[in-house]
This record gives sequence, C-alpha cells and structure tokens, in this order.
Amino acid sequence: MSAAGRLALIALLATACATGNGVTPSESTTTLMAGWERHFTLEWTVEVEQDGTRRLRGYVQNQHGEAVEQVRVLARALDAPGAVMGQRISWVPGTVGGFGRAYFEVPNLPPADRYLLTVWDYTLVQSSSGGWN
Repeated sequence: MSAAGRLALIALLATACATGNGVTPSESTTTLMAGWERHFTLEWTVEVEQDGTRRLRGYVQNQHGEAVEQVRVLARALDAPGAVMGQRISWVPGTVGGFGRAYFEVPNLPPADRYLLTVWDYTLVQSSSGGWN
C-alpha cells in the first residue's frame, strides 16, 4: 500500500473512532443500551445560562455492584407536543463505581417545555467475577 493510501486509511479509521458506532439519536433511538433503566437512575436540574441556553446538571446512580466507565447521557429538549427541539450527548467524567454515583453536566440546550435524559451508552469495567445478566 502506498504512503498516501495508508494515510487515507488512518484518517478514515480516526474519523470512525471519533464518531463512535455511527448511530445518532432519533425519534426511535434514545439509547444504545436497551434496559439501561434497570442499571441506572438519573436525577438532574435545569439551569438557565447567561446566554439564554439551558444546562442540565445532575447525577447518574449505578444500581449494581459492577463499575462502569465511558458513560454518556443523551439530553433532549422537547416542545409541548414532544417534538425534539435540540439534543446533546455528553460524557459523565470518570468511572461510576458499583452502587456509586457520578456528576455530569449537559450544556447548550435550547429553552424547552421539558427535557428527557437517557443513558446513551457505557462500558462495563471487566472483572474476574463476571458481568451483569
């Protein structure tokens, strides 16, 4: 393979890694992890920023003894009938320990009638004792 071909392949792979698995939120896709509700609870508040946007601040609570990392949440701003006016995926910093909780923020959401927050995805920290069922 030529140097230019290798460079193009590296650029393509880097782009694919940066964008994840290519699935984006839609009306029917609000998570990549079916059943996340059995493993986590979310609590949050909505704050008005100086520029008029909204910021969600809250905690993700791990309901199981296994730690998770690379947790992302999807925040959606909805109008009165439920149409999506804006959405953002944000990282939860660090690892969420077993039965622990972690703080997160989702900035730059538009003003809305209500907000919907889901766990978009996460990675189970592998241990010798196995994983969730």
